[in-house]
Amino acid sequence: MTKIETIDWEKMEGLIPVVTQEASTSKVLMLAYMNKEALTLTLESNFAHYFSRSKQRIWKKGESSGHTQEVVDIMLDCDNDTILLKVNQTGVACHTGRESCFFVSIKNNEETEKIQIDTSAAYGVIDTLYHTIQEKKNDDPKKSYTAKLLQGGENSMLKKIVEESGEFTFAIKDNDTEEIIYEAADITYHVLVALASKNISPDRVKQELARRFGISGIEEKNSRTEK
Repeated sequence: MTKIETIDWEKMEGLIPVVTQEASTSKVLMLAYMNKEALTLTLESNFAHYFSRSKQRIWKKGESSGHTQEVVDIMLDCDNDTILLKVNQTGVACHTGRESCFFVSIKNNEETEKIQIDTSAAYGVIDTLYHTIQEKKNDDPKKSYTAKLLQGGENSMLKKIVEESGEFTFAIKDNDTEEIIYEAADITYHVLVALASKNISPDRVKQELARRFGISGIEEKNSRTEK
């Protein structure tokens, strides 16, 4: 029996936590999850693959940024339910551009690491904005509009989407190019806030749009009606 088979995947509900370390320094870089397929891909390719709970798909670390993790060793703990992944990290591990995802002290609320690399271009503005929104969930609502939306009533948050959609519609009707772009950006932001409130990554919206390629709009709509 292989070590993969000794993992109680059913007990773990298909996902096993993975602590990832820089092999040369033993510094903890991140915590992620793998399903059986992701672990198999990691073993076969010798590069870290994880299962994203927010994206609901397997992703190769660095697929967007190029900040890959070459696997040095894979350790399984004594209970067969946690993996320690030792890697050679290219670039940085954290999407924020920091070496490690663990950079805020709970004791004093201070950042222990500075941004080393600007990753906004690598991840794209939509993904970067979504992660920024997620990071602001627990900020002071008196200082952060995003936190105010997320910590306030759901109806207030959703009302803003309706409001911004109306303003976008009027901008289209008025044929005002600058206003159309401005209002489209407003809608996008407020939709991302709503997605963040449900921990739904915009990557899943991209996956859905990709699924619809090659399917006529009428056919796709009818398939939803039939369910």
